[in-house]
Parts: sequence; C-alpha cells; structure tokens
Amino acid sequence: MVSAGDFRNGVTFEMEGNVYQIIEFQHVKPGKGAAFVRTKIRNVISGAVVEKTFNPNDKFPTAFVERKEMEYSYSDGDLYYFMDPESYELVPVNQGDLGDNFKFVKENMVCKVLSYKGNVFGVEPPTFVELQVTQTDPGFKGDTATNATKPATLETGAEIRVPLFIDEGDMVRIDTRTGEYMERA
Repeated sequence: MVSAGDFRNGVTFEMEGNVYQIIEFQHVKPGKGAAFVRTKIRNVISGAVVEKTFNPNDKFPTAFVERKEMEYSYSDGDLYYFMDPESYELVPVNQGDLGDNFKFVKENMVCKVLSYKGNVFGVEPPTFVELQVTQTDPGFKGDTATNATKPATLETGAEIRVPLFIDEGDMVRIDTRTGEYMERA
C-alpha cells in the first residue's frame, strides 16, 4: 500500500480498477483548511493523463509494472513477436499496444516490454537507434547557409527530417522519444 502523502514521480498504484503512474506531484498546505496532494497521473494502459487531488491519508495498493528486455523478432499481420532471451519464448503483442515510436525499431533490436499481471500493454524501444537512410534527395553545395533540413526515409520505413549533407546509405542516430535526427553514426 502507498499513501498519497508518500507519492513520488514514477510511483505506480491501482485506483478504481486502473493502474496509474505519477508524472508530477505537489504537496499543498493552504493557510486555511486541510493539506492535500495535487498530482498529474497517467493511466499506464490507455496513456490518458489526468490531474487529480488526493487527501494525504488516502491509501492505494501498489501496482508492480514489469519491464522486461526482449528482442523484437518479426511481425505477422497485426501481431508483433518478441523473444524472451532467457526462455526463448515468443510473446505476441498487438499492433495497437506498440506506440508511434515503434516505427524506428528493426528486427533483432532489444526493447522493454511492459506488462501488468501478465498482460502486455506497451513496448518501449531503445532511446537511441542507428538506422540507414534508404531514400533522400541530394543536397546541393551552398544550401547549408541556414539550418535547413530535408525529408529522408529510413530502413524501417519511417520518415524523418535530416540535414542537407546526409546522403542515401548514411547511418544516422535517432532519438526515439522525439523522432528527431541526432547525428551521423
């Protein structure tokens, strides 16, 4: 059990049949009236963010979200299969549980598979990935006067914006949290 007075960023707890994670919290002690805890919480399964206030004495059961590193093996229609490196068991994950940043993941990359009570609800790709540019327009000499970018397609099929000096076949490092080009690899 975790009380609202003990809330910290990243704590997960159960409330009303859902699992929530604390994004922000603030203990408020007004001059008049009782103290309370103002929070911003995210439903870890649906991803919805809600602002809510709690009495510091409110108690909630702690929810243990398992984060297990697994290797992405292959996709078959709407199912994506991840291999557990210890048991070599394949775990299927629905396409809807992957998130937008999964477009930067290629086969054999290690990702964190998130589950609660054995039910997989999300996949976290590596923070930084190195991918090859498969298609982009050539840059021209003299175009580099400003911080100009051009569209590029990566080997996974994802499209990003890269600086003009990047050519087809170059390896680039991508931040999967923002989907932005970081540097040439």
